[in-house]
Amino acid sequence: MGKKKSTTPGEENLLLPTPPSQLSIVDTHTHVASTYEFYRGRYKEGKYLDVYEFIKAMYEGRKVDAIVDVWCEAPVRKIWKEFADLALKEEAKEKWGGMQYWFVLGVHPHDAKSYNDDVEKDILEAMTHPRCVGWGEMGLDYHYDNSPREIQKEVFARQLRHAVRLGKPLTIHTREADDDTERILKAEVPKDHKIHIHCFTDSPAFARRLLDHFPNIYIGITGVITYATNTDTSTVIRNMISPSLSSTAPPRPSNPSALRILLETDAPFMVPANIYEDLPAAAMRGKKLPVCHSAMVPWTAKFVADVANAAVAAAAQEGAEGGNGSESSQADLWDADVVMRVARDNARKVYGV
Repeated sequence: MGKKKSTTPGEENLLLPTPPSQLSIVDTHTHVASTYEFYRGRYKEGKYLDVYEFIKAMYEGRKVDAIVDVWCEAPVRKIWKEFADLALKEEAKEKWGGMQYWFVLGVHPHDAKSYNDDVEKDILEAMTHPRCVGWGEMGLDYHYDNSPREIQKEVFARQLRHAVRLGKPLTIHTREADDDTERILKAEVPKDHKIHIHCFTDSPAFARRLLDHFPNIYIGITGVITYATNTDTSTVIRNMISPSLSSTAPPRPSNPSALRILLETDAPFMVPANIYEDLPAAAMRGKKLPVCHSAMVPWTAKFVADVANAAVAAAAQEGAEGGNGSESSQADLWDADVVMRVARDNARKVYGV
């Protein structure tokens, strides 16, 4: 039997082609240590020998301005402090390649069963660090149920109370747990608190209820929006854009404030599917990139712009058929740059980065 052909392309393909936007990137949800570990796992003989070499190589010339690194394991991984302390030093400019390093820390619902007083003490210590901009990711995950649901709910509420008391923005993970997530958030969190619903893939109706109740909540958009298996996230974007589905005037590129999204990768996961349109076909035939990273954000932005333009066109068609004279113009069209600007402004509102 012949040797099975590898589906992993050469690591040079992680160094991306010209992106669809040249604007500065802010990745509001990435896992730096895990991304490097995934890289080393797939490229055993890889040329980058530590996380700093890897980050500098991946982001060189890619305008990755800032990231929010997410630590969500229990027990807490102590390496968070090495990364965060380095960001305070002058040498960080060289080590991180000029990138601004920020972080959030909490316990993921998968690890809720391991949450205890010692873990909480470590989180509270991290909250005092000047590079800490939020608590999370935390929440509920009823898809995998890696921790019992009752424990997930208890630990979620416990973390929320601490974060609200400290005034920390919330990074929320919710999957197939709409009712309980909504109930707990509304019970524990003031309406005006800053909230990031990370990597949203649940029902558009759930998103609408959260957006209507919490004026400072933002929906995290990852590369998963580009997957044919996921239509709900695109529907959330369309609902923000379409005047027929919104109680307010639809956002236009010239006034896009109603597009309440953050751009993120959740690296090392969820490489945007549309990135393969710009990668060399010969090198990628039958292969998939095994690692996502922050320089891929512009491809997600482009897909969001395409969804927005489709919504504008549909609304214009609906208006024409209704006889109200509605029509789209060039000024109504979105592009990756516009989406990048919106998401950057929103990142400042939520995390201050």
